Amino acid sequence: MSLIQLIAGLGNPGPEYAETRHNAGFWLLDALLQQANGTWAGQSKFFGLASRCQIGSQSVHVLKPTTFMNKSGQSVLAMAQFYKIPPEAILVVHDELDIFPGEIRIKRGGGHGGHNGLRDLHRVLGDSYARIRVGIGHPGHKSEVLNYVLGKPRMDDRNAMDDAIRATLSWLPDIVRGEWNAAMNALHQRQGDSSGI
Repeated sequence: MSLIQLIAGLGNPGPEYAETRHNAGFWLLDALLQQANGTWAGQSKFFGLASRCQIGSQSVHVLKPTTFMNKSGQSVLAMAQFYKIPPEAILVVHDELDIFPGEIRIKRGGGHGGHNGLRDLHRVLGDSYARIRVGIGHPGHKSEVLNYVLGKPRMDDRNAMDDAIRATLSWLPDIVRGEWNAAMNALHQRQGDSSGI
């Protein structure tokens, strides 16, 4: 497995979107940088906020695109090309409708599942990048999805998501090293299941 060199969180820019479910990818990266005492810096050449972070023994680029969700590929591709990072060394963190709040899954490859951010990443990177999927739950009907992802989670859901994000940071070094089995074991022990990759 490739070592991860770039972690990109998906979300929408601006304070009006900061607490919405669609920004769960940003939440995890913010928690990561807070834990590492890092800071974000605007990088116009990457169309986003960028930083570097020490995760275990690996120094990793982190990125929050300031394009809107459906243009996420522009930002991630710009950084990947600048630092010559191949798609298989990129980890993308995003919200996932098909997983309950408080649950996390990791995955390498596969389809975009209708997620606008992933769809744009597929367009420019292909599908070989890795993902951390942060569960936000589903509103129950397709017609309600847009308002749901752009809405704020209930307090109990947000607390569950924050707990899951904190737990994820503890096994992130395994993923960065390419040790997927170790990460999956830690994830399953927490969630009591065997699904994921």
